[in-house]
Amino acid sequence: MARAMKVAIVDDEADMRQSISQWLALSGFDTETYASAEEALKGIGPEFPGVVVSDIKMPGMDGMAFLKRLMGMDSGLPVIMITGHGDVPMAVEAMRVGAYDFLEKPFNPDRMTELAKRATQARRLTLDNRALRKELSDGSILMKKLIGSSPVMERLREDILDLGQADSHVLIDGETGTGKTLVAHALHAVGPRASKKFVTISCAAWTEDQLSAKLFGPSEDGQIPLVEEARGGTLCLEDVEALSQPLQARLLTLINDQGTPPETRIIAICNAHAPDKTLEDVLRSDLYYRLGAMTILCPPLRVRGEDILTLFTRMSEQFSEEYGCEAPQVTAQEAAQLLQAPWPGNVRQLVNIAERAVLQNRRGSGSIASLLMADNEATEPAMTTEGKPLKEYVEAFERMLIDNTMRRHKGSIVAVMDELCLPRRTLNEKMAKYGLSRAEYT
Repeated sequence: MARAMKVAIVDDEADMRQSISQWLALSGFDTETYASAEEALKGIGPEFPGVVVSDIKMPGMDGMAFLKRLMGMDSGLPVIMITGHGDVPMAVEAMRVGAYDFLEKPFNPDRMTELAKRATQARRLTLDNRALRKELSDGSILMKKLIGSSPVMERLREDILDLGQADSHVLIDGETGTGKTLVAHALHAVGPRASKKFVTISCAAWTEDQLSAKLFGPSEDGQIPLVEEARGGTLCLEDVEALSQPLQARLLTLINDQGTPPETRIIAICNAHAPDKTLEDVLRSDLYYRLGAMTILCPPLRVRGEDILTLFTRMSEQFSEEYGCEAPQVTAQEAAQLLQAPWPGNVRQLVNIAERAVLQNRRGSGSIASLLMADNEATEPAMTTEGKPLKEYVEAFERMLIDNTMRRHKGSIVAVMDELCLPRRTLNEKMAKYGLSRAEYT
């Protein structure tokens, strides 16, 4: 769901506060008013989810002093200043200090609305970027994103925690859509370099000359070469198989010159190579053995068993919240189809199908089966999931059903018993069997 943005209105004149608040409220904004800068500072913090509209001339702390306090607290907070007639020099000074924009009295209310819209959009982007940076630097958050209890996912998480503590370079391989970039971020975030820079570039997105300039310099735009920017931290090379032979040689020289342990850790991600070739075939052997001293293989979705149902449920819930509608209820037949699908696009494909299933459900038409058929017909064929005993399909569906019902009722055992028509003892036994704990839902 999009973050609800507020507009804090600060003015010592009650009539002005009231009129601005009423106008912006009619335009759909969530407003809050303050009679003084001192009062406003008690309610506005560094992560304030909105923007500030403030008069410049106020008794006590005036607008300029208030603006400086706000900028010192959070330089990314948009502040719209209201100036009196003839106070343009003061408004220009406010812009220099960091104000987002200014309005001169008497101002057009439509102009105020337009400014507030642009300022809140800028604020939302700032806060989203901060949240993303925090998420990508927090190993515990990233590890939670690697959803699944299958043996291959347990092994993947163990490998990340083990290799994250090492200094050696790492090679990540796997099919498209298996989460290799997420694994690279996690490797950096759980290790001793977490506080250092994580610099990433796609080797397939640039020509050889452009990539050479970006990695090693000199850059036409004067930017620091990425090998320098990442010094002491991690340099992540996506699509490493796209490196030309000359650039492979330069990268090998860089690695050899760093010594042991390396000053900068390199994580190389392979995103595509011919079916009849390994990464060892496309990279020069000496570079391959330096990069591949430690290797992580991200498992394809089709071998992850009931993780498929867990992922589909989580993604459906997220999209249903985003679109403000009910998540589709998966039938036993659809659960079996999800488990048996080839998933050539892996987790990325599953996320897309979950979103389309939610949109279909909102319209009240379509089925998960039709989405799977259309999606798999549009992609290259892939190996399907091996057949499993009926018992395994039944157990996977049963676990998903109990998990979904517990989530919907926020862990209320009585409500789950009623909906699934299960006695308490049977429900407790099945939850223990499938590793489900009521504490996860309350």
